[in-house]
Amino acid sequence: MPEQSSLERTFETYWIMFGQGFPEPAREYRFMPPRRYRFDLAWPELKIAVELEGGVFSGGRHTRGTGFESDCAKYNYAALFGWTILRYTANMLSKDPEKMIAQVTWLIEKKQEKK
Repeated sequence: MPEQSSLERTFETYWIMFGQGFPEPAREYRFMPPRRYRFDLAWPELKIAVELEGGVFSGGRHTRGTGFESDCAKYNYAALFGWTILRYTANMLSKDPEKMIAQVTWLIEKKQEKK
């Protein structure tokens, strides 16, 4: 499993602070074998994923042509298979982490109600 990014470590810290009582996410979850698509964080039983988008303002992989297209293909396949993906940038994570975690926990609650 790849080493945790600083964004993932930051999310994990906020999850511990604000996501108490909710299930822990799976890290680097491979959602569509044999493809190598992975989510940064996922709740597979609910088909919820969180993608932490780094390098948005510095020309990182997620904002350059090939990387962006690859992400689009991954997100489209995920949608076709019923996944809900919440995407956050480093800026969003640092500005209002409580709001971000509240969005994730709200979605978990809504999907758990449907089960």
